[in-house]
Amino acid sequence: MLINTLPDVTSDISSDTPSTLKWVGMENIAVPITIQLDNDHRLQVAAKANVFVSLDSPESKGIHMSRVHLAINQLASIDCNKQNLEKLLDNMISSQGDISQQARVELSFDLVLSKPALLSDESGFQSYPVVIRAEKKDQGYNYGFELTIAYSSTCPCSASLARQLYANAIDTKFPGGTINKADLLAWAQSQAGSVATPHSQRSYAYVNFSIGGGDWPDLSSMIFHLEEVIGTPVQTAVKRNDEQEFARLNAGNLMFCEDAARRVKKSLEKMPNVEDYWFKIEHQESLHAHNAVVIDQK
Repeated sequence: MLINTLPDVTSDISSDTPSTLKWVGMENIAVPITIQLDNDHRLQVAAKANVFVSLDSPESKGIHMSRVHLAINQLASIDCNKQNLEKLLDNMISSQGDISQQARVELSFDLVLSKPALLSDESGFQSYPVVIRAEKKDQGYNYGFELTIAYSSTCPCSASLARQLYANAIDTKFPGGTINKADLLAWAQSQAGSVATPHSQRSYAYVNFSIGGGDWPDLSSMIFHLEEVIGTPVQTAVKRNDEQEFARLNAGNLMFCEDAARRVKKSLEKMPNVEDYWFKIEHQESLHAHNAVVIDQK
């Protein structure tokens, strides 16, 4: 006789070694999500989702994986915000019957934002890696975020040494007690005037913060705010006047990794919706083969 009912091992078979498990789920599920930015602008991005539920029933063989997958698919048709993520977490738990009491979602994606040039009318797009974490535990809902922000840093020590070489070169080139201004300007703008340049490097701020049950942050506003705090974010499309302005800004924003870290820390401490934070500042040295790093937390 043909049997039409498909077997359900998860429900019909008990575990050989009964015990609870903290998190069970899947990683790297592709799902499009919609992020709401400032001025009610919505941006759809391609995300990778890690989804988990707790296995709180010691006798259960496993969780219902397909039900969790179907739940995360709902994000394709709704905004990714606090209210909808709470519903998603609730749905993930309820989809498991009575074997799960907690749920966790991690969404990784690149947030592509438009940025104007410093002086010209040019503009371009910059990609910012973002991770959103949402959890429901016995204590309630909790939300965490990771942002990666690239910027330029010019070493104060290297700038000081370069200035000394420049002063020595002027003294050698113009040994008299007076200098003709036109001659000095001509020399300074010639190739011979490029005596030394301080070393600059691509640098990164990796910022993790949680809001607990507080207000959902505007990610684009927070990214641009932290860029302003650091002072010399990387640029997109530029013209020569923009590149010159960027060089001027770097000269006026000399910093060690400790300087950048203190600016980020001060900014995070002032944000009322940030409940906790951890960050890493990384200056990828052009002088050395290693990186200069600061790690701090609340």
